[in-house]
Amino acid sequence: MTRILTVGVATLDVILLVDRYPAENDKIRAAGRRYRRGGNAANTAVVLSRLGHRCAWAGTLARDEAAQHIRDDLERHGVTLLGCRVHAQGATPTSYVILGRAGGSRTIVHYRALPEYEAADFRHIDLSSFSWCHFEGRNVTETRAMLDHARARRPDLTLSLEVEKPRPDIETLFSCADLLFFSREYALSQGTEQAPEFLHHWQRALPGKRLFCTWGEAGAWAADEAGCLHHAPARLVQPVDTLGAGDTFNAGVIDACLRGYTTEEALRWAVVLAGSKCGQEGLDFPIPA
Repeated sequence: MTRILTVGVATLDVILLVDRYPAENDKIRAAGRRYRRGGNAANTAVVLSRLGHRCAWAGTLARDEAAQHIRDDLERHGVTLLGCRVHAQGATPTSYVILGRAGGSRTIVHYRALPEYEAADFRHIDLSSFSWCHFEGRNVTETRAMLDHARARRPDLTLSLEVEKPRPDIETLFSCADLLFFSREYALSQGTEQAPEFLHHWQRALPGKRLFCTWGEAGAWAADEAGCLHHAPARLVQPVDTLGAGDTFNAGVIDACLRGYTTEEALRWAVVLAGSKCGQEGLDFPIPA
């Protein structure tokens, strides 16, 4: 089995299920409440573990009950905690999610009172046995130091970077990774209206990189090392829960690349996997054949 390290955030998700989405100043009754371990990098590690890989997660944890819930859930899914920094002060990051049952749409309010993961902690991790290291694009200065350290220690280690939100100077990280995941939110923030237009721009700026961009109900696009553009339409499912769909897509691409799939094949497999996730609550969805 391939060893994969993901670096980023783990959260406690407090999910309120509603039959209809509330308007501003509205008062409605929730149809259900769920407590779930979340966080982009942690979610990706869980899905990759379910796909048969040996996964580890690195990030920050608090000393509270919610952090123990995160530990227990990751361990239940076979994900090892590695190089984590535990803070005596602060609280576990919490995402409060309003999840519409009719269409699976969600609104997230995130509360964070814990420092970001630092390169000083990452440098203590032995990278010798890993085949892939995946980073969330968060604290740019620290993430750049981690990417540089991983490249210096293991030039052959594949590095991927998730670019979910526009952050100051995050573009300085792009050249450090071999493969980049872009969200529609980030692409729209750059003034582009369509994924192909966005990818064409970054193809010219980052020749030889593999680039992926998800676009919700329109599916996803990818640019391979040769600069060819590929599209995979979204899988037709009745959406139940879209929370974690992007993290599942990222896991699908990493899984496929490690199995030797082409960029186009990896794109199609990731879209199928993310579609299966959207049809089920949580990440314990049936893995498609």
